[in-house]
Amino acid sequence: MAREVRIGCVQSRPLATFDEAIKEARRIAGGAVAAGAELVCLPEYCGGLKSEGGLLVPPSAVETQHPVLDALRGFARESRVWILIGSIAVDGPGDRLVNRGYLVDDQGKIRAWYDKIFLFDVDLSPTQQYRESAVVAPGGHAVVADTPWGRLGMTICYDLRFPQLYRTLAQAGAEILAVPAAFTKVTGEAHWHVLNRARAIENGAVVVAPCAVGAVPGGGAAYGHSLVVAPWGEVLADGGDGVGYAVTTVDVETVAAARGRIPSLRHDRPFSDPGEPRQRPSAAA
Repeated sequence: MAREVRIGCVQSRPLATFDEAIKEARRIAGGAVAAGAELVCLPEYCGGLKSEGGLLVPPSAVETQHPVLDALRGFARESRVWILIGSIAVDGPGDRLVNRGYLVDDQGKIRAWYDKIFLFDVDLSPTQQYRESAVVAPGGHAVVADTPWGRLGMTICYDLRFPQLYRTLAQAGAEILAVPAAFTKVTGEAHWHVLNRARAIENGAVVVAPCAVGAVPGGGAAYGHSLVVAPWGEVLADGGDGVGYAVTTVDVETVAAARGRIPSLRHDRPFSDPGEPRQRPSAAA
């Protein structure tokens, strides 16, 4: 029996303020809903993003008073759709933030939340350096949540480069792997498609990867090309390099079919860590 879902990826711009981000998210999400989306997925930092002095400094608020979270929960309730809020910046411990994503049901109820585990501390060039950990406190828990169409594993952006997280989610029953992102244009052009396809293929899972697009206020740029990838690796939707949305129908039953053809999840087995070279067994006397 088919478990079909119309998935809509929102491809919005990084914007400097809550108000701008809310207006754009609601507008584009509304278009996706009008096109039939039942699960609307927004990118990382869909609540606002800017940079200062090489640091990403998204606008942040206390979770219980966060205007973007309130607005998008209201949108889900009004539109009767499930929403993956890719991430928003929430006030965290000390003077740092948490980069937190939410899964919201069609009544506006928060079903799950996830704090980004792997932080983007990289040196792309002598003039393009990022230190997310200077601003953001990392999470420490993998998250899988139930939806009407199947189990969904939550990740965010740079997590995509850590396949062990996706294996853990798949082994915990995730059939849909969410990868909301604000991938940089430089790394996106080189790695975005191949990494998302790899995570889908190696886990036999649907990958849904909404990505922000365009210039980041203060410097930098996001890649776009929001993707929906089938368990066999086919790209079902690609949002291209402009603002907008991509909507496609996915049958989650294809996950079981792919895993039946290549049952690698069942073939996982423990092994020892590399250490000192092992001695060969002595030949029998």
